[in-house]
Amino acid sequence: MSSTPWWRDAVIYQVYPRSFADGSGDGMGDIAGIRSRLPYLAELGVDAIWISPWYPSPQVDAGYDVADFRDIEPAFGTLADAEALLTESAAHGIKVILDIVPNHTSDQHAWFQAALAAAPGSPERARYVFRPGRGPNGDEPPTDWPSAFGGSAWKRLPDGDWYLHLFAPEQPDLNWENPEVRAEFEDILRFWFDRGVAGFRIDVANGLVKDQAFPDNPPGWRPPEEPPFDMGHPAWDQEGVHEIYRAWRRVGDSYDDPRIFVGEVWVSPLTRLARYLRPDELHTAFNFDFLIAPWDAAVFRTVIDETISALGTVGAPPTWVLSNHDVIRVVTRYGRPAGRHLAPAGSVSVDLELGLRRARAGALLSTALPGGVYVYQGEELGLPEVEDLPEEVLQDPTWEQSGHTRRGRDGCRVPLPWSGSEPPFGFSGAAGGATWLPQPESWKTLTAEAESGDSASTLELYSAALRIRRAEPALGDGTLTWLPSPDGVLSFSRDPGFTCVVNLSADPVELPEHTEVLLASGPLGTDGRLPADQAVWLRTR
Repeated sequence: MSSTPWWRDAVIYQVYPRSFADGSGDGMGDIAGIRSRLPYLAELGVDAIWISPWYPSPQVDAGYDVADFRDIEPAFGTLADAEALLTESAAHGIKVILDIVPNHTSDQHAWFQAALAAAPGSPERARYVFRPGRGPNGDEPPTDWPSAFGGSAWKRLPDGDWYLHLFAPEQPDLNWENPEVRAEFEDILRFWFDRGVAGFRIDVANGLVKDQAFPDNPPGWRPPEEPPFDMGHPAWDQEGVHEIYRAWRRVGDSYDDPRIFVGEVWVSPLTRLARYLRPDELHTAFNFDFLIAPWDAAVFRTVIDETISALGTVGAPPTWVLSNHDVIRVVTRYGRPAGRHLAPAGSVSVDLELGLRRARAGALLSTALPGGVYVYQGEELGLPEVEDLPEEVLQDPTWEQSGHTRRGRDGCRVPLPWSGSEPPFGFSGAAGGATWLPQPESWKTLTAEAESGDSASTLELYSAALRIRRAEPALGDGTLTWLPSPDGVLSFSRDPGFTCVVNLSADPVELPEHTEVLLASGPLGTDGRLPADQAVWLRTR
C-alpha cells in the first residue's frame, strides 16, 4: 500500500450539480441525480468528486451566491440527502470535496440582510466591505475597481453607504479583517468535516483580503475580460490572505484523517502560486497556466517545467486541469485557430474533429504528468462547448452585466447527455423534458450510453487511462525526465519503465524504443508512427 497521501496524485472529477444528473425530473440536476450516477463515477476510476456549491442560494451566479453555508439548496435536495451521498460515496471508495465561497455571500444571506437593516458604521456592516463614497456628496464610488462580471465593483445604498462586490451586486464581499468572519468560516469548515467531507475547493482563494488603503487601480491597469483577475490589483493576492489559510490548515489537520484544501488561485507567475502551497497552507491549487495554454509543445513544456520547479520549492504536487465550469470546453479551445483558443464563445470558427483529437491527446498528457489531475464533467465524453445557445436562455450574470457583449460561461454548463437519441438524453426522467439549458441534438452520439463499450470512444479512453494510471507505479506523484524529441513533440519518461509521447507537430513521428503500447489517443499509423495531434503511453521495460 502506498504511503503517499491520497491528495498528492488523486484523480478528482468535478460535479457541477445543476448539470450533472436530474433525479427529480424538473430539468435541474440534484443530489439524487449524483447518487444515481455514483456507480458510473466508480467505474470511471476517479478517487474523489468535487461538488460545486450546493448550498441554499438565489442562484444569481449558479450557486456561488450562498445564502446559508450549513444547508442544501432545496432544488438540489436536503441535508439528509447530502449526508446519504457522503455515506454512499465512501462505500464506492470515492471521497467528496465541497466548494466553499469565502470571498462573498449572497445578498440574501442573514448577515447581509442584517447589514442592510443596520446603520452605517454598525457591527452588522463591519462583516462586509462598506465604505463612504467620494465626491462632494459621496456620489462617486470609493474606488474605481471593476467587477469581474463587468461594471463597477461598488453599489450604493439609499443611506449613502457603498458596498464592495467584486462579482455580481448580489454577491457582497465579506470583510476578512473582521475576526467574526474568520471564526464563522472555521466553524463552517468543521460543520462539513464532521459529516465526512474530505476537503474543500476554495473559490476565489486569492481574493479575500483587500488593501486597506483602498487605492484606485494601478496606473495603466486594465481589467482583463477573462481570468486571471489579479494583475497587480489591490483587491487580489494580498499578503494577509496567507494567515487565513494557515488557520484553516490547523482546522483540517486537527482531524484524525486530515482534511485537505484546494485553491482556485488565479495568480501569476507560478512562484506566486507556490506561496499558497507552503506546508502549513493549502495542499494543492489548480494549474491555470496549463489550462489556458495553447496547443503548442514549447508552451506546454515551459508551463510543465515551471510548475514542477515552482511547486517543488514548497514540496507541493502539481494538479493538471484541462477544463472547468468557468472556461470554454477543451474540445472547442483546441479546435480553434492558433492564437484564438481563449476568444469569447461564438466569436471564432472551430474544427471540432481536430479539437477532439487534440483533447484526447491532452487527456493522456495530463494524466501522465506528476501529481494530481482534474476531470470536468463531460470532458470524459468529449463534449464540445455549446456556442449557439439562444440569447433568451443565457443565465450567466456576465451576459447582463456586460450589456450583452459577453455571452459568459453557460456553454460549458449544458446538462450532460447520459442515454437515448434525443434531449434530455437521460439527464431527466421524462423523454422530451426541458433542461435548464437546452442540449444540442448532435449530442446523441456523445452520450455515456453510446460511448460505453466502444473502444474508440473518449469515455473508454478515459476509463483505460485512469485504470492504467492506478496500476502503473510510474504514474501519479513523482518525477519526470524529458527525452530527446523532434520540434513540436513532447516526450518524457517516468520511472519505472514508462514513456509518454505527445505529437503536437504537423507530421507523424517515430516512437522511441518500447516493449508495449499501453494506450494511444488514436490509431497509430500503419508504419507504427504516431500521427499528428495524438499521444501514446509506452512501456519501456
